[in-house]
Amino acid sequence: MAEGLGKKYLHQYNISSAGTAAHRMNPFAVKAMLEIGINISNQFSKKISQKNINSYDLVITLCGDAKDKCANTESSFNHIHWDINDPAKFIGSEKQISEHFAKTRDKISEKIKSLKDNL
Repeated sequence: MAEGLGKKYLHQYNISSAGTAAHRMNPFAVKAMLEIGINISNQFSKKISQKNINSYDLVITLCGDAKDKCANTESSFNHIHWDINDPAKFIGSEKQISEHFAKTRDKISEKIKSLKDNL
């Protein structure tokens, strides 16, 4: 979701996303993004490596797990952490999970818009 939102609001920058592990694309994430007109169904999960993390000017981690497990980084770039719970770990009915993904999407969107205003 963060990559899709980043590409929408920060289109003048090279946006890429990766996690501490590659996973299948979450259908709840795809649905939440389609609700706001962003299609992320062609995106795929990628794993960050020490080699490619150091090639970025700015790295943003979104949850504690990513912050804790993120590859060791050099001081050649900025790191921002947004403490956002991983919606894939939420347990509930399909409706509750969908709502949780939408709330998470909106939190990420707010953060990205704020970042854009401060770049």
